[in-house]
Amino acid sequence: MQTEIFDLFGYDIYVSEDHRFGTDALLLARFSMPNAKDRVCDLCSGCGIIPMLFFALKKPPAEVYAVEIQDEAAELMELTVSRNDLGGRFIPVKADLTKDDELFAVPRQKMDIVTVNPPYYKPGAGAERLSPAQAAARHEILCDLEKVIRAASLLLKYGGSLKMCHIPERLTDIMCLMRKYGIEPKIMQFAHHKDTSEKPYLVLVSGKKGGRPGLLVEKPVTVEAMDNELFGK
Repeated sequence: MQTEIFDLFGYDIYVSEDHRFGTDALLLARFSMPNAKDRVCDLCSGCGIIPMLFFALKKPPAEVYAVEIQDEAAELMELTVSRNDLGGRFIPVKADLTKDDELFAVPRQKMDIVTVNPPYYKPGAGAERLSPAQAAARHEILCDLEKVIRAASLLLKYGGSLKMCHIPERLTDIMCLMRKYGIEPKIMQFAHHKDTSEKPYLVLVSGKKGGRPGLLVEKPVTVEAMDNELFGK
């Protein structure tokens, strides 16, 4: 496995050709913002970018689990944990989130926040030439949206929050499945590349386990603006 190391607000993160990160992860981390006392789980974690962005905060969360099914991505996270001396705080979990016996390596019903940047597309969608690892990260091959939301519901404590990014075309599915698994959609925000008059390319949704109905739609965010103020750095 050939790796690269990126500097991330004073931390180092390992990536590979198949397991990298983009602006979607940065937007989700900004949208999620855990508190210092929180226990967090990131599903479909890839190289571990979301946990590492959380540890770059001035007051990072107490503990972050990172669930990932692909071997190479899990290995990258282990390298990152070791290099940054984050053992016991950043906890990679090599697991299939569709299998409860593997998922429950993360404490069940104990998480304050579950974050996820899941595969967006149905199998076979799109004409990109992808490696098997890249295809699994972008398409619902190893898990689908319903299985992701079900896993989040199992891990969240009552009153905990699911924070998700996805494509706007799947918004109805997200809302319906959240309610099916006892997570009430509470906050929604659209993301644009530059101009908010353009069609949004991403939607961010926050839902509360056991929450009451009532949805707040926040002002849209642009990647261009985020680059200038991410985490106040």
